[in-house]
Amino acid sequence: MSRHHLATVDSHRAFWRALCERGPATPQKVALVCGALALLLLLVTVFALHLGSEPVPREVVAEVLRTHLFGGAREPTPSEIIVWRIRGPRVLLGLAAGAALAIAGVLLQALLRNPLAEPYVLGISGGAALGAIFAVMGFAELPPMRPLLAFTGAALTMALVYAMSRGRTGISTERLVLAGLILATLLWSAVALVLALVPNPHLRGLTFWMMGDLSGGGDGLLPLVFGIVLGAAILAYGQARRLNLLMVGEDDARVLGVDVERVKKMAYLLASLLTGVIVSVAGAIGFVGLLVPHLVRLLWGSDNRLVIPAAALSGAILVVLADAVAR
Repeated sequence: MSRHHLATVDSHRAFWRALCERGPATPQKVALVCGALALLLLLVTVFALHLGSEPVPREVVAEVLRTHLFGGAREPTPSEIIVWRIRGPRVLLGLAAGAALAIAGVLLQALLRNPLAEPYVLGISGGAALGAIFAVMGFAELPPMRPLLAFTGAALTMALVYAMSRGRTGISTERLVLAGLILATLLWSAVALVLALVPNPHLRGLTFWMMGDLSGGGDGLLPLVFGIVLGAAILAYGQARRLNLLMVGEDDARVLGVDVERVKKMAYLLASLLTGVIVSVAGAIGFVGLLVPHLVRLLWGSDNRLVIPAAALSGAILVVLADAVAR
């Protein structure tokens, strides 16, 4: 075996060792992991745009993306309409939904130090869905009211769960998860009851939406959704170090100068905002906020400086890939 070949093999081993190493989230490690996930996300996105009832060749997908992203206007072809106007919004909504729900799961699991914590289990998704339905019933001509009322429903649900779990000795994570499960059951029952009994023409077809639906492509709200998700993701990443300390223990975090109550309120608010805005446009997509944070921590450790961006990218990959395979 030649010296050059041995050097190449050693460099590949070093790359995979660095990529899969568990430990502190150094800037180099964050850049390496997130860069690899971003590349995988790009490949999955092209695959999702290619796949469908009318497959579009991958080179055509690449040409359509190049034309629209870097200029070169021309008369749209049928393939271009399929890729950019039909599948494109669906894929973009999947990216936003996966990233938002994964970040919400990271925040809730870090705060509660409970592996079962995620928006669907704690009832936040149910509150957001009920708020979105009220928006459709009362403000059908004002689409921005859907994310607003969905966020309101999610935040009120989280506040109620928080209040129900408070005891003489403070917040009990066991009581919090139990209260969340109870409220989730009640809220989803209320959603089903409203859809079954209220004769509102705008509510037709929302039964499929309850199970998670990307076919609407955001219903014209994609810029708003992306803006909210991006802003919330930046704010969540800004709390990563404090969340690391909270995971050790609240008393230790206070000793080290962390304003525990402020961080907890910020994280709950961000989790409610991310869940509400996604539920309002894509319905209730469960499992992502539960599974993705665990996979990321299993692969790369529990440092939230890496977990938050890696979970966002991994969640986007999972939702887009699952939707593509389902189609």
